[in-house]
This record gives sequence, structure tokens and C-alpha cells, in this order.
Amino acid sequence: MTSNTPQKPQTALIVGASRGLGLALVEEYLKRGWQVIGTVRGDKHTPLHDLQASSDGRLEIAHLDIDAPEQIDALHAHLKGRSLDVLFVNAGVAIEADKPIGKVSTDGFTRMMVTNALSPMRVIETLDTLVAPGGVIAVMSSGLGSVANNVDGGWEPYRASKAALNTLMRSYASRHTESGHTLLLIAPGWVRTDMGGPDAALDISESIPLVVDVVTRQAGHDGLQYLNRLGETLPW
Repeated sequence: MTSNTPQKPQTALIVGASRGLGLALVEEYLKRGWQVIGTVRGDKHTPLHDLQASSDGRLEIAHLDIDAPEQIDALHAHLKGRSLDVLFVNAGVAIEADKPIGKVSTDGFTRMMVTNALSPMRVIETLDTLVAPGGVIAVMSSGLGSVANNVDGGWEPYRASKAALNTLMRSYASRHTESGHTLLLIAPGWVRTDMGGPDAALDISESIPLVVDVVTRQAGHDGLQYLNRLGETLPW
């Protein structure tokens, strides 16, 4: 017997959604009929606000600077009682990324490590209780975070921050083996965004729909995986 009860729309929280890959994630989940919560820093009008106007009420905007722990706590309090099917932490920066490590300023390196590695983990550690059993916790990593694949160098401080993120996620996974959550580190490829630059190999439309496909396919699988946009496993 088939139930005629309408299914409740799934909900995704995209952290770092004002532009670039994060904004594209929001757009893709909306296309697929999801409810979406997207975060922005500060009070400036962003393309995410423009998208909200055409979302039929399915896009909610929340304010979050992931480098401010008190704002992460405030977001948790704001969302308390809600259930997330996907928590996708996308926020990240590239500061002095093209300099060799000996030329990078201490401030630039520290800021990148905090924003790309420490802060995403703080978000996950704080918000993971909102993710439903069988739900997905995904983090936007990079192929540059693979230590085994680093044979050409380049983007050394950025590589270090993403390798640190990968390592911290492995530690998190080892402490949450019974969580029932799918844990994913996703490498979207080299994409033409403000961070990726105009010479990048992929358009956003060639990356993000595939990323969402990977997240959807992996939902319900326990443990941590490090995958690219095609669902292929990357070496640590």
C-alpha cells in the first residue's frame, strides 16, 4: 500500500554560502527541492540574499563568522530543535597561497590555518548534534590536501591548511565511530571562482552538481571518506 502522506523536504546547512562554491551548493540543493540554510558573514547584501528572494521560502540565511566561536554557539542555539540531513562546511580562504612557505607571513599562515582547519572543526564539533542519524557531515577540502599526491609543490601554505583539515577530520572520525553519520572530505577540483582564479580548469557547473551527487550517494554510509567530485577516493 502506498502512502499519500507528503514527504518532509530534506534540509541542508551550507556554512560559507555568500558566493563561489558555497553559493553554488545552495543553488543546487534548492534545485533538488531541499530546504536550505546558508550562512554569511556580517550584514552586507550578498548574492545569497538575491537567491533567497526567488527561493519560495525554502532558503533561510543565518549569520556566522566561523572564526568566532561565540557565533558558532549562537548558531547552534538558533537551530536547536531542528534536524539537518546535510551539514556542509564550505568556508575557507587562500592567503599568500602562492608564496613558498619560507616567505609567508606568520599572520597570513595563522589566519589560513585557523579558517581552513581549526574553525571548520569547531563548527562540526558544535553542530554535529543537529545532524540526523544517517545524515552527512561534509567538508570542502581540496586535492591539494593530499600529502601522497604532493609531487609538484606549489600553494604550500594552502596545501598545509587542507592537509591539517584532513588530519583533524580523521581524528574526529576516530572519536565518533558510533555516531551513525556519514563523514566526507570533498575535493571539488580546480574551479573558476574568486579563489580558484580565471585559469582554473572547471566551471562551477562542472563541479558542484557532481559534488552534491557524491554527497547524496554516500548518505547512510558510516565512517570518513576523502573523495573527489566524481566519487573517487583520494590518497591521504
